[in-house]
Amino acid sequence: MSSTFLYGANIAANGIRQHYLRYGGAGGERAKRAAVIVIPGITSPAVTWGFVGEVFGASFDTYVIDVRGRGLSEASGTLDYSLDAQADDVVALAAALGLERFALVGHSMGARIAARAALRAPRGLASVVLVDPPVSGPGRREYPGKLPWYIDSMALARQGTDAEGMRAFCPTWTEEELQLRAEWLHTCDERAILASYEGFHTDDFHADAAKLHVPSLLITAERGDVVRDEDVAELQRATPAMQHVRVPNAGHMIPWDNAAGFYEAFGAFLGAPLSQRSAEAAII
Repeated sequence: MSSTFLYGANIAANGIRQHYLRYGGAGGERAKRAAVIVIPGITSPAVTWGFVGEVFGASFDTYVIDVRGRGLSEASGTLDYSLDAQADDVVALAAALGLERFALVGHSMGARIAARAALRAPRGLASVVLVDPPVSGPGRREYPGKLPWYIDSMALARQGTDAEGMRAFCPTWTEEELQLRAEWLHTCDERAILASYEGFHTDDFHADAAKLHVPSLLITAERGDVVRDEDVAELQRATPAMQHVRVPNAGHMIPWDNAAGFYEAFGAFLGAPLSQRSAEAAII
């Protein structure tokens, strides 16, 4: 199987070091399409989304980022881990990379970052995909994922653990996926995770999503109780042009549970379909 992975790199943007993994490149048919910036969730370093980057890279110039405080991006005790800072990072990254047209694809926390970043109306933003975003916020029900799940698994990873140690937290994942999480979870700064988790309940995602000014696609999981039917209806009432696809046989970590369904959910929204088979035949 050929790989669409090109390289990992660091760039100074928004006053910090930001790390990303690049897939596909801008040659051939990809040059005609908007680039894609993939923003992972609360404890997902970019490398854990590499298998998704491989598929996106077959059709798009793709950048999977380490959100500040995760992976190889900057982290410190004095860094601002707010949603505003994370959104500004994405806008600054796109500008620093010189992307003329780009789409944001955010999962979970990454979806909330994408929606907030879109409010900045960055030059070149073509579309936004929100993948199973936490709809919690002021006056709303709590996010169903509980904080100890994150804190306990990160503590274990900092001590040093293996796939078997991670299995108690992610029992349905494959051995390879568990090994990768065991290897990289320690790079998630607990201060960043605490700030982001608090933000799930204090930042108003619905208000951000209602102000989207570019084409938007909402992708949700059939299981997991993160986005209910009534949440979808509310989001679409606020943004009638927002498309929606619910992925069957998938919980919150949709690409892990139903990868084919995840890629199919995009359809041609980004300008070309996604498939694992196209990734295998990709020409770098």
